[in-house]
Amino acid sequence: MKSPTTVDDLQFASELRPLPDGDGSPGLEIDGDYDRVLFSGSTGQDADASGARFTECAFTGAGFDGGRLRRARLSDVWFGETRLVAVDLAQSSLTDVWFSGCVFAGVQAFSCVGRRVLFRGCKLDSVNFRDCKLTDVTFEDCVLRDVDFGSAKLSKVRFAGSTLVGADFTRVECKDVDLRGARLGSADAPGIKAGYDCLSGTRIDSLQLMTLAPLLASHLGIRVTD
Repeated sequence: MKSPTTVDDLQFASELRPLPDGDGSPGLEIDGDYDRVLFSGSTGQDADASGARFTECAFTGAGFDGGRLRRARLSDVWFGETRLVAVDLAQSSLTDVWFSGCVFAGVQAFSCVGRRVLFRGCKLDSVNFRDCKLTDVTFEDCVLRDVDFGSAKLSKVRFAGSTLVGADFTRVECKDVDLRGARLGSADAPGIKAGYDCLSGTRIDSLQLMTLAPLLASHLGIRVTD
């Protein structure tokens, strides 16, 4: 997936303008409309932008501790080195969105719709992707710990170079999901803790098969003895 690695790589970079923020906050509002805005070094602690629309925007070094972006619509938006802790992203729509070097912790992103989204070099801890519809989404060189994909619909999702620990795939619908090149934990800390029966429609490599074999056997009630 072709993507920018810095703000300057964005096709609309020269047209980005900072949002006035006299009180030091990013000035986010419920149902706000933000077009070609640069949020640089701002802190959106407890900011509420529920239902807001972001088009061709960029966030650099921002933080959204406890922020609310529920039902927000993001299109052509880039996040660089941004921290999202206990953020509410539920029921949001993300199209052509890039996350680079971002940290997610305790994020509620259930029932989101994501299309052409790239997570690169990100850390995701206890993120809730339940009931999401993710299409053409890539997790590249990321760490996903205790991420919940329960009942999600995943199509053309990639995990290249990523590490999964304790991921939940219960009742997931997978179509052309590529796990090759991902590290799927170990016997002591399995990459997938639930939902082995929902891995139909995924691709794995031979090394991953060796890692998953004893876990799959245990899940199926197969006893392996020599």
